[in-house]
Amino acid sequence: MAQEIERKFLLVNDQWREYADAGQRMRQGYLVGAQRASIRVRVAGEYAWLNIKSATLGVERREYEYPIPLRDAEEMLAELCERPQIEKVRYEVPWAGHTWEVDVFEGDNEGLVVAEIELSDAEEAFERPPWIGEEVSDDPRYYNVCLIQHPFSQWAK
Repeated sequence: MAQEIERKFLLVNDQWREYADAGQRMRQGYLVGAQRASIRVRVAGEYAWLNIKSATLGVERREYEYPIPLRDAEEMLAELCERPQIEKVRYEVPWAGHTWEVDVFEGDNEGLVVAEIELSDAEEAFERPPWIGEEVSDDPRYYNVCLIQHPFSQWAK
């Protein structure tokens, strides 16, 4: 059984950029964003995946991910996925033995920046970098599948 343990945070500043890689542009769309699971297609560079993730709120969720042909993914994004789609650049940022993923959103979610850390156990200790702010792991608004329904640009600021 595949299990994802991921915590999600807002950022307090751009210091993370000093440690980040060059970033990878991603586009993803949802075929199904149901109450029990979401099914998404993601393209990053020349690679593509089909991802099925349980709709469980919190840091632990079931996740299954399979590589698929890029051409198939492009067709699914163009013809089958809900709008708007998620557009973002993902940066990997090593910090104290972990790799943080910082997503800088574009398009309808421009202005939103979140950092995620995947853990091997929900109770695993990790060092919070100085650029990490409020944890939003339990706030469904920050889930990509929810950003399709209610993009960041529509949030009351």
